[in-house]
Amino acid sequence: MRVKKLTITAMIIAFTTITSHVIFIPAGFAKIFPIQHFANMVTAVLFGPGYALAQAFIVSTIRNISGTGSLFAYPGSMIGALLAGWLYAKTKRIGFAFIGEVVGTGIIGAVAAYPIAALLLGREAALFGLVPAFAASSIAGAALGFVLLKVFMKHSAIGGLLYENSSYNRRI
Repeated sequence: MRVKKLTITAMIIAFTTITSHVIFIPAGFAKIFPIQHFANMVTAVLFGPGYALAQAFIVSTIRNISGTGSLFAYPGSMIGALLAGWLYAKTKRIGFAFIGEVVGTGIIGAVAAYPIAALLLGREAALFGLVPAFAASSIAGAALGFVLLKVFMKHSAIGGLLYENSSYNRRI
């Protein structure tokens, strides 16, 4: 089963990386990418916080290497993915994963990105400039993930796959 989880996570990473070349919103020195938050939600719910955190780190690294990301991708995506996975694991509710992604990225990730902007890039970034950009991106992407996961749960064939791979199944 571990191979199946790794394979699906790799597919999510590939999808997210490929779309980062096409779908992003330049916001000053940051590049806003709602698909990352969509991927964080799906990975967090399907496989838990560890896989979600690893997926966010790998995508952020590939985006930075390929020039489609910025250093802000690390705190923004990784904190949101971890919090979404952790809240879902504790509550088993997709709504809490949504809240975790939005709060983790939109507030905590933006606050964590401020020192990077101020120290490493030598730019004085207004904290209240990062929070709205990160929050808007995470709300858009997490909402897309929320809707997709809700649809998956309603259809028995796909819902069974979701149940099989989620943290509901204690054999995994």
